[in-house]
Amino acid sequence: MPSQNVVPSQNVAVEPRARLSIAAVATRTGLTAHTLRYYEATGLMLHQVERAPSQHRRYSEADITWVVFLTRLRSTGMPISRIKEYVELARRGDATSADRLELLLRHRISVVAQLEEVQRSLAAIDYKISVYTEQVGKK
Repeated sequence: MPSQNVVPSQNVAVEPRARLSIAAVATRTGLTAHTLRYYEATGLMLHQVERAPSQHRRYSEADITWVVFLTRLRSTGMPISRIKEYVELARRGDATSADRLELLLRHRISVVAQLEEVQRSLAAIDYKISVYTEQVGKK
């Protein structure tokens, strides 16, 4: 039986050498085909996406894992320009590990600040809910 890899965030097993169409990757990641093309056109993919003889994109498991990581960076507010910087560093290999670490540590500080702001907002919402719950309960 061939070994299988699992993308941790998706929990979907795929053959390591399997190649997926852009539609399949879009379904699997929740992104649109347009977004996947944009990631490729703007140079955000770590490596060139393989093409079938028909010129259709064929995504590897590594490509999908990378797309999921890009999505995590975007969903936490990392600007495309900063992601491009990260991608360029990653392409240069292990010699840039310290620079990539620095970039991610700076981004982490920003994400933690965002989380703290969301927690304060949630506390305000919870307060209002308790006020209204008390008012409704008195009637």
